[in-house]
Amino acid sequence: MTWGARIVVGGLVVLLLVVGVTAARVWQVARTDDRSHTDAVVVLGAAQYNGQPSAVLAARLKHAEQLWRDGVSPRIVTVGGGKSGDRYTEAEASRDWLIEQGVPRSAVEAVPQGADTLGSLQAVAATAREQGWESALLVSDPWHSLRARTMARDAGLDASTSPTRTGPVVQTREAQLHYIYRETGGLLFYELTHASVDTATNELG
Repeated sequence: MTWGARIVVGGLVVLLLVVGVTAARVWQVARTDDRSHTDAVVVLGAAQYNGQPSAVLAARLKHAEQLWRDGVSPRIVTVGGGKSGDRYTEAEASRDWLIEQGVPRSAVEAVPQGADTLGSLQAVAATAREQGWESALLVSDPWHSLRARTMARDAGLDASTSPTRTGPVVQTREAQLHYIYRETGGLLFYELTHASVDTATNELG
């Protein structure tokens, strides 16, 4: 084997190792459910339809509501902007849903900014600095948890995760494998560029 071929093969082996390790980290954090007391439970946004949360978003909101009822945090922060022409942002639809379930309005704060995970978490971090709190428990889907936590910590939040165990993303093995693959690529892209591959229409926020 020539030196050029060895370099190519070696590069491919390193790439496969990096991808494999990253996928293992995505899987490991997806299984981590930290319910330590925190300043805020932060619900990552997902699609909403005229003020009604999608199935993905509703699963996250139900989980956040239970965390609040269990005394994990005194506040729930909902995040996410909206598309052009929307009457509601993801954050507003989420806030209204929680209030309808009996969570006091004073315990819910909407941060209706950000077209993707990175933008939303940067807006939450700015809100935290303004209000004087630091720690956040992120609620999203299992496979999204590591990338969201990485972004939140880079933004200055003391972030941990409590992923939902219900919803379309976790119902089938095929869906789980799809999102592990997607989030592995998304995390590697973020770590290389510190930019997000999300768009406002992505179900994972």
